[in-house]
Amino acid sequence: MSEQKPITKVPDGHARFFTTRQMAPNAKGFVGYETIWESFQKEAKYETPKKP
Repeated sequence: MSEQKPITKVPDGHARFFTTRQMAPNAKGFVGYETIWESFQKEAKYETPKKP
């Protein structure tokens, strides 16, 4: 059988609206990636309109 290679750490990837990070390997040795999204827009506090 083939031997498993040691898992190398991949640096975090940065894009305009998200960041990807390498996750820890699971029991089967699968290494996944998590994506952290930043908000596209800001929410403004709602103010009731003035009465005429």
